[in-house]
Parts: sequence; structure tokens; C-alpha cells
Amino acid sequence: MIYVDADACPVKAEVEAVATRQKVPVAMVSNGGLRPSRNPLVEMVFVPEGPDAADMWIAERAGAGDVVVTADMPLAAKCVAAGARVLRPDGSALTEANMGDALATRDLMSDLRAADPFRQGGGKPFSKADRSRFLNALDLALRRAAAG
Repeated sequence: MIYVDADACPVKAEVEAVATRQKVPVAMVSNGGLRPSRNPLVEMVFVPEGPDAADMWIAERAGAGDVVVTADMPLAAKCVAAGARVLRPDGSALTEANMGDALATRDLMSDLRAADPFRQGGGKPFSKADRSRFLNALDLALRRAAAG
């Protein structure tokens, strides 16, 4: 199963394409506002509005053999702890080995933004290379999950 934290996910179409090719079911989880897919493998899951409702829904279900697509570090940490394979939309994998660093970086950047309200910009823009890297990473993660 693939779980997608779908509200701001830039790779929903790529997830659907890879899932269709490999015949893997997908749960696109959001607070609403997404166009439903006609693909029978894609389930649109609309959770109530509220802080982290989509994250909680995914965290309660994801486990070994599943792939989670998210840019949310606390959600990623819960899913990694549950044994799921976690991918960021740029194709980078989050694992037990790098999850601590990813959380620390997130916290540091949050503190820097809070300390300087005039700080402009965020991360680098999402690129074609990120999209390509994600496609390759998802394909590999699904093959590894199927192998056990």
C-alpha cells in the first residue's frame, strides 16, 4: 500500500502512474479539495479539518511493507518507527539512520524562521530532477517492499 500525505504533495500524478504500473493500491489522504481519481487503485481519503488529521490517519495505518510519501517530518518519524518505507517528494528516503538528522534540521529551520520574522524564502524550488528522482525512488521502494 502507498499512503500519500496529499494536501501539498507535488508528485500525486507520479505516485498514481507508478502504482498503476506495479498494481499497488494508493490512499491519497487530505482535508479535501483534491480532484477524485478515476483509477480503481486510488482511494481518496478525506479526513476532517484540523491540525494533523491526515498525518494521524496515515500514522495509524502505515507499517511494514507500506510506502509513505510525505514532506512532514513528525509523520515520517512515526511511519519509519512503524517499519514503513518513507519517501519525500524529492525522492530522498527517510530511514532510521537519517530520521534524527531530518528532525533536527526541521527544528533548527523552524527556530531560525521564528527568530527572524523578515527571513524570506524557504527551500529550493521543486525541479524536474526532483520529480525524476522521486519516480526512481518510488519504483525501487515498491520493488523492495514486495521482496520483503
